[in-house]
Order: sequence, then structure tokens, then C-alpha cells
Amino acid sequence: MRINRTELADLGTFVAIARHRSFRRAGLALGVSASALSHALKAMEARLGVRLVNRTSRSVTLTAAGEDLLASLDAPFAAIGSALDVLNRHREPAEATGRIRLNVLEHASTLLLAPVLPLFQARHPRVEIDVRVSNDLLDVVETGADAGIRYGGTVPQDMVAQRLSADLRWVVVGAPGYLDRNGTPDHPSDLLAHRCLRIRLGDESLYRWEFEKGSEALAHDVPGAVTIDNTQFALTLAMSGGGLAYLPEPCVGPAVARGDLRIVLADWAPTGAGFHLYYPGRRQLPTGLRLLLDLIRAVKPLGL
Repeated sequence: MRINRTELADLGTFVAIARHRSFRRAGLALGVSASALSHALKAMEARLGVRLVNRTSRSVTLTAAGEDLLASLDAPFAAIGSALDVLNRHREPAEATGRIRLNVLEHASTLLLAPVLPLFQARHPRVEIDVRVSNDLLDVVETGADAGIRYGGTVPQDMVAQRLSADLRWVVVGAPGYLDRNGTPDHPSDLLAHRCLRIRLGDESLYRWEFEKGSEALAHDVPGAVTIDNTQFALTLAMSGGGLAYLPEPCVGPAVARGDLRIVLADWAPTGAGFHLYYPGRRQLPTGLRLLLDLIRAVKPLGL
């Protein structure tokens, strides 16, 4: 059965809507309005005589027929995208084009991407980069991203992962004024008598501060009236004397160097997995993303 150009475009529209689960996000990806996508899908459903998508004001879900169609089209359309991307390899790297969509943790955005992106833009000005910063554990496939950046231990097992940084040391810090008033903890158990800035993880659970010394490992559900999920907020509160914060050492380095914060329990500071880029195994890396990966590994903002 031959397929005409209009039918192929309609199938591409459906795949974008199905992957993003949103007319707005699919429209942004395709460069058309959400209403235009809605009209195109309705016309496609009318022509096929089957409903593919259930729409509400809050969500877009696939019908059983839509799920079957996506399962049949997802791999072929990914292969077409990869085939087109191969053409970029015949250009000089400076002529690379396209758009990279990334889902990254807050720490990765400030510690890993921020030092590298200005250089990347200077080298590859025709590559657009769309970065969504979130500490929620988002599904890169469902959100339509090309890849994500997380700490190594949290990468989904069904994804391909590539290391981007060395492992990171996690430290407890407090303002000199706070420590002078409340004392300096000598053991992790001393934190039970302190105000701590508790950490909310992407799955809404509270993080238990981890410590290591020799063969001994501890994890404490520290006390505190304030729970946060933003590093800059944690730094500002800690420097203002609002409590002790637990952060990767590169995040606190400038404040410690200025004397605004002090590291405590340094001999108990553990080392955690570094950042990893991850993406679906069935997808070939877009040229722009491959170039960004190579540049991060060359610059090594956090070591490697």
C-alpha cells in the first residue's frame, strides 16, 4: 500500500502528539500552533474512521487504537529521524544545525551546562538548545526530550548512560554566625540538635543525609522546619544563618572561599555518583547532542 505526502505528514503529527501527550508541546516541537495540530488530528481520525486520542482540558491520552498505531510507528519514525541526522555528519561541525531538547537536574544545569554552553554556542551557533531544568524524575521519552542528565545512580535501567563528570563529594555547610551560636557538629548524630534544611527529592520523598567514614556509613533523617528542592535557595538560607545545608561541594565552593559558609563534618563527607547523560537505546544521538557531549568531556567542568 502506497502512502501519499499528506498521510505521511498526518502520521508524523500523530507521533508528535502521542510522544508529548500535549498539543501545545507537540506544536512547539513541530513549529505549528496547537489548534492546527488539533484540526489535523481530527481530520485524520475522520478519514481513518477511528479515534486515536482522548482529549480533555487537562490531559491527552491515547485510545487502544492510538497505542497500537504508536507502537507501529515509533520505531520507523525514530529511524527516519536518525537517517536524516546522518546527513549532518557530512557537514563540518561548525555547520551543525537542529535543536537539542534536554531534561536536566538543577545541579547539572549550573555545574555542568552553564560553564560549557557559551563555548558550545560560539562553535555551533545554528544549533538550538532547549533545556528543561527540574529535579522531578521526568521520563525523557514522554516529555519529548532527546536526552536527560541525572546522577548516575538514578538513571533508568532501560536507558543508555554515558558519564559526564567525576563523582562528587557531598558536604554539610553552615554560616559562621550560625555555628558560633549553635556549636559545630563533630559527629553526624550531633545534627539532631541543629536546624537543618531538609531536602525534598523528585519523587516527593525526603532525603536522608548520608555520611561515610572509613567502613562506617550512616543516613540521618535530619530535623528542620524548612524543606526545599532548590540549591540557590538553600545557599541563601544557609548564608543567612537559617540552618545547615547538605550540598555537592562544587555548589558551595565559592561561598566557602569567601568565608560566607564553613564546611563541617568534613571527615564524614561521602562521595556520590557523578552526572550521566541518558537516552533511549533505540535512538541515535542527534549530531548537536553528540557535539555537546564531546565538548563537555573535553572541557571537564567537574572532572571526568
